[in-house]
Amino acid sequence: MMNAPSIRIALVGPLPPPFGGMANQTRQLAELLRSEGVGVEVVRVNAPYRPAWLEPVRGVRALFRLLPYLARLWAAAGRNDLFHIMANSGWSWHLYAAPAIWIAKLRGKVVVINYRGGEAEKFFARAFAWVKPSLKRADAIIVPSGFLAEIFGKRGFATHIVPNIVNLERFAAIDPAEKPAAPHMLVARNLEPLYDNTTALHAFARIRQHHPDARLTIAGSGPERAALEQLACSLNIADAVTFAGRVENAEMPALYQTVHIALNPSLADNMPISILEALASGVPVVSTDVGGVPFLV
Repeated sequence: MMNAPSIRIALVGPLPPPFGGMANQTRQLAELLRSEGVGVEVVRVNAPYRPAWLEPVRGVRALFRLLPYLARLWAAAGRNDLFHIMANSGWSWHLYAAPAIWIAKLRGKVVVINYRGGEAEKFFARAFAWVKPSLKRADAIIVPSGFLAEIFGKRGFATHIVPNIVNLERFAAIDPAEKPAAPHMLVARNLEPLYDNTTALHAFARIRQHHPDARLTIAGSGPERAALEQLACSLNIADAVTFAGRVENAEMPALYQTVHIALNPSLADNMPISILEALASGVPVVSTDVGGVPFLV
């Protein structure tokens, strides 16, 4: 049995930027493990493209990122005792998680899968024949919610529930009297179809009918921004909606302290960091009934 400080861990996952949920979780986990004296080497799945001009070239860019990634995995397996793999659904699984599992096992390393995909059920229904052989080689599977534990259980895999990380020293509630008087609502999700920000805008338009001074901030970036801005104009709420773009995680605690209600309109979800941060900040959450959200709200 190895003492914890003597273990060396290869932590496989994304790092900011962008400041998405999994990237923030990977960074925080690495920092917490190091603070406990554990040696951690992060094998980044979203390393910058080299050369940089490849970034907009789909297909080719994936190949140029994948080959160096595989080389880094192989090298990391020679320096570490355990692979902790931050895994997601879809192509992220096939391109990053599965190769990490097979390389680690080929080199005789312990493998822990930290699976975080909110669309796991659909992904498993479509591709479980490809996923199962890799899952079977894991020594342990971690999920952040009972929702995902149930999905894995239906497929015959036991899991350990380890909730997502929120730094309670950074996110804290304040006296509501210190907040602005006008109702302020926040959506902290990317501007992508999965997060259904159109529903948030329609809901806010109805709220404005009763609270003309209400404001909405949408903190996130993505391909739907132009369409959402146009929708806000057509709903006559553009003057009350702020598209803040990507907000750095370091700035989120201050933003939550100005907010009265957090909205989460997503179509699929697991254990959203945005909801955890809102709750830690004392902000009530109104959400769609999807995935692991009912375990939180």
